[in-house]
Amino acid sequence: MQRDYPLEKVRNFGIIAHIDAGKTTTSERILFYTGEIHKIGEVHEGETTTDWMEQERERGITITAAAITCFWNPSYMPAKDVSKKVRFNVIDTPGHIDFTVEVKRSLRVLDGAVVVFDGVAGVEPQSETNWRYADESNVPRLCFINKMDRMGASFERSYASILERLNKKAVRFQIPIGTEGDHNGVIDLLKMKAYYFEGEKGINVVEKEIPENLLADAKKYHAELIEKAVEHNDELMQQYLDGKEIPIDVIKAEVRKLVIDNKIFPVFTGSALKNVGVQLVLDAVVDYLPAPTDLKAVKGIHPDTGEEIFRKPSDAEPFTALAFKLQNDPFVGQLTFFRVYSGTIEAGTYLYNSTTGKKERLGRIVRLQADKREEVKIVYAGEIAAAVGLKDARTSHTFCDENNPIILEKIKFMEPVVSLRIEPKTKADQEKMGMALKKLGDEDPTFRISSNSETGETIISGMGELHLDIMVDRMKREFGVEANVGKPQVAYRETIMGTATDVEHKYVKQSGGKGQYGHVVITLKPMEKLVEGEKIPKNVSRYDDFEFINSIKGGVIPQEFIPAVEKGVHEAMDRGIVAGFRMVNVSCELTFGSYHDVDSSEIAYKIAGSQAFQEGAKRAKPVILEPIMKIEVLFPDKFMGDVTGSISSKRGTILEMTERGQAKVLHAMVPLSEMFGYTTQLRSMTSGQGSSTMEFDHYEVVPKNVEATIIEARK
Repeated sequence: MQRDYPLEKVRNFGIIAHIDAGKTTTSERILFYTGEIHKIGEVHEGETTTDWMEQERERGITITAAAITCFWNPSYMPAKDVSKKVRFNVIDTPGHIDFTVEVKRSLRVLDGAVVVFDGVAGVEPQSETNWRYADESNVPRLCFINKMDRMGASFERSYASILERLNKKAVRFQIPIGTEGDHNGVIDLLKMKAYYFEGEKGINVVEKEIPENLLADAKKYHAELIEKAVEHNDELMQQYLDGKEIPIDVIKAEVRKLVIDNKIFPVFTGSALKNVGVQLVLDAVVDYLPAPTDLKAVKGIHPDTGEEIFRKPSDAEPFTALAFKLQNDPFVGQLTFFRVYSGTIEAGTYLYNSTTGKKERLGRIVRLQADKREEVKIVYAGEIAAAVGLKDARTSHTFCDENNPIILEKIKFMEPVVSLRIEPKTKADQEKMGMALKKLGDEDPTFRISSNSETGETIISGMGELHLDIMVDRMKREFGVEANVGKPQVAYRETIMGTATDVEHKYVKQSGGKGQYGHVVITLKPMEKLVEGEKIPKNVSRYDDFEFINSIKGGVIPQEFIPAVEKGVHEAMDRGIVAGFRMVNVSCELTFGSYHDVDSSEIAYKIAGSQAFQEGAKRAKPVILEPIMKIEVLFPDKFMGDVTGSISSKRGTILEMTERGQAKVLHAMVPLSEMFGYTTQLRSMTSGQGSSTMEFDHYEVVPKNVEATIIEARK
């Protein structure tokens, strides 16, 4: 079956930004201008297409990434020329830090991104985090400075914050015509024309000459743009220096290459709410962001040999896809979103999961329009779709051709930092709660469920108070489970600061008949970070926060018992040493031991490994770690003393103080344990005028006086 759309006319991109920068409003305009919807839904009215969950509409925030497919005919093309239409697969992502997992996993499978900024605030904390995720996944980006109609908006100040805090390679491609209440158009610095947006919802893009009062600025920035566009091409640079006019199409083609290589980040502007500038951003997506064919081959490894394999973005290559998101659908069950990197897959065939080694029948495939579904028979390279009803698929699993196996690199997720106890209200809720939590945990890799073996309590952990609040709310609405919840608690960790060598433990038990015998000698030390490109030796099992080295020589412990020792160590790490928190960043080397021909067993070595670890960890200077949050506080100047004092009293370290318009912005690092309820305190301290955002930054050793309090509270 032939694909209905050429691959070079597909753009997979995401809309990413800090909370309240206008991502969802921009996404609604994209749907309206591409003809997918005929009435624009507004966030403040709770009627948007991509924010389709009840909680999203009630709270006016995006919680889950929504995928939409639409078609765009560039505004500079004849409207009836269908051959020029480009298919957009767009993902509108959340801006709130608690749902940052959605941004990270979306960027892993997208080819490009439009980063939206608030024209008043410029670069905000979550803008920096999202930019970093895009850097990690090497995703080409366009910038859109939005909300130019807002009081206090400044294009130049926002542009300067991008250069200063994100990347020096950002280049103005537009400047606004007017700001605040006078904002009504933009100037294209490449074409040197002014554009206005007339008719219903600004649907008609009208080209005019640049207003006289902005001509000098436009000429200056045009020269800067051309210089940046040609500086990597010697031939074009020479033409520019010789004073020759370089055709716009040639400049565009050069800029496209630079954007795809992340050597330039074009900056556009406008106001999505006032319908100014969005169509020109869509044109830029077509002109500058990559099609799947522009990208390098995706890299994976052979599941058996570990050798590197590359798959080109082509239908003719063997099938390769990555599952990047699970979603529970009330009508069809579980949806597994996947991105196809090469080859094709048809509904009704079997899907091979190389991560688990299992096959599942792929009954139905759907293309998503936020919460609406369109059935498709076949999915081609470069496309994003969702499989219905896969039972064993999880986020980060690789699907591929069974005869050409490959495993793609997994998506790495952040560790949860906040926990709370949860218990069902009734016996009926108890049975349903386990299933509901499992489904929610499958959907969101940053939402973890555990149980306290001593008390039998169920503990849920997530990225923040809002994250857990939404999960408990979803449990009630989607699964009908009512639950009582405890107070939020910090997800502390433990680690070791020193080394314990030759820690020996012999587990011997005789009870008539067959006994038990397991004897191990281990060395514990802090785990070292891998150097870029460093290969992991075959005798080393390495995880995100644990390393197990098998240095047994001459078969003093038979090979079949080694995994049992590793398992015993791992289980002991989960129980902790100082106060019962999970241990991280530990390297354990199994150096020696012995075995008994009759009595040795897996359980004996597992117990020996666990006991040896506990003895060794006590000798290796164990400490408690606490999550440290990066916080940004925005407040009027007159409250400076109160705000800085409050941060210092919370064991906070103030990093810097900057200004944003008339307001002060304080950047600090503060332990999470001190920050519960801070938003309410801040509002009261600043007469309701202060606001703050925080995100997890790193773990740090807890001071001794605080450690004693934590241990006491755990008793």
